Amino acid sequence: MLSRKRAEKRRKKKQEGTYHFWDLLFEVIFWIPELILLPFRLLFWLVRFLGRSIFDGL
Repeated sequence: MLSRKRAEKRRKKKQEGTYHFWDLLFEVIFWIPELILLPFRLLFWLVRFLGRSIFDGL
């Protein structure tokens, strides 16, 4: 996925020594929406899991 590509790119930059402050800043800017949406995704997965386990048991 996109995050895997981003991680590979980050690893490559660190190995080459071309990792700068701006790279860190852009990574933080891109991860902020992910961190905001994470609780909602977890809640969605929990409700979905509980719903499937309850209704599959009936």
